[in-house]
Amino acid sequence: MKLEEQFKEGGTGVMATSGAGGAVNTAVYAVPRVIDEETVAWGMTEGRTYRFAKENPHASYIYFSPDGNGKGIRLTLELTNVETSGKLLEEIRARASRTVNPQAGDAVKYLACFRVVEARPLI
Repeated sequence: MKLEEQFKEGGTGVMATSGAGGAVNTAVYAVPRVIDEETVAWGMTEGRTYRFAKENPHASYIYFSPDGNGKGIRLTLELTNVETSGKLLEEIRARASRTVNPQAGDAVKYLACFRVVEARPLI
């Protein structure tokens, strides 16, 4: 399965993280930026998802394709690094400003990169 081909615009994604104390968080997240077949990245704000990923690097992401019929992918992830500057982060901020609103772009502070531990279809 080629990772980049799994994500189509218009789909819906949800990321799940857990803090050091075991508290669980889920949040709607955009389609990831596929860096390579083993790495994906998202822009993140100062929210709970970012805080929990820093406390516990293990996360999960589920993506539902706009095609429906159970198409999509489940990713098991591990946070590898966080960047606070760079071209990709600026691209993500600009896109959030265009597609959501300028405040959304300003709120994105981090580029969180995850290693894909496992990728599985929805069904």
